[in-house]
Amino acid sequence: MVPGIHKTLTADYGDVLAKLPEALKAEGFGVLTEVDVRDTLRAKLGVEFRRYKILGACNPPLAHEALQAELGAGVMMPCNVIIYEDNERTNVIAIDPMETFAANVPALRPIAEQVREKLQRALDRLA
Repeated sequence: MVPGIHKTLTADYGDVLAKLPEALKAEGFGVLTEVDVRDTLRAKLGVEFRRYKILGACNPPLAHEALQAELGAGVMMPCNVIIYEDNERTNVIAIDPMETFAANVPALRPIAEQVREKLQRALDRLA
């Protein structure tokens, strides 16, 4: 299984995608970037792919706290959240900072735990 925080829904991809930014916002995240993988693969390679987006989410206070604790924490920013369709389901997976180097850096661990909890609650809001 792919690492991360997972949510599989029977709801339509478009409906879930529309709700995702608000679910993240409720936990203090803003969406800084959005990559449409399907459009990119079509434009760059001429291939067809399922609907698949990568959202780069950031919680500014926690990002600032993490950077103050360890400048290298920027490598984990923004927090990627992917959404893709798979048959009749929509999958949403967010990075789990507890599965990154943050879990092994004492100064980052409590921040990573907070980010994980907030991302989990955001995904739970999609149900």
